[in-house]
Amino acid sequence: MPLYEHVFLARQDASTQQVDELTAQMTGIVEQAGGKVTKTESWGVRSLTYRMNKNRKAHFVLMNLDAPSSAISEIERQERISEDVIRYLTVRVEELEEGPSAMMRKADRDRERDDRGGFRGDREGGGFRGDRDGGGFRGDRGPRRPRDEEAAAATEE
Repeated sequence: MPLYEHVFLARQDASTQQVDELTAQMTGIVEQAGGKVTKTESWGVRSLTYRMNKNRKAHFVLMNLDAPSSAISEIERQERISEDVIRYLTVRVEELEEGPSAMMRKADRDRERDDRGGFRGDREGGGFRGDRDGGGFRGDRGPRRPRDEEAAAATEE
């Protein structure tokens, strides 16, 4: 049977339980058609690049499918009918990815970075990106150009 990766986006205001029920419904459709769902990943609520149907965020769900094309057609038909599904995408692949998807690996990497100490300024002792020499704001660094030093010397005299 052909292999597919299927991602759908559910409305932000749908509860996690509703999204799980929707995923179970899609899994049931695949199994009735003689296929199987090899992996299901919920990526959680994520921001959308642009507004879709007045939504700025959505629940993202990935399903790896080993199913006939008739099952995919039925899943997509059900998702078009459902008011909770904003968008869906099904891609036929040569082989299914083993282990966590790229999105889950990114989430793990971000979580590790946060555990190590937050953003870069915390680890290097500074607080601002432009703070390369250890000073705080520009006024704390003193004069920057020779012209400023000449002006400072003239005012001291």
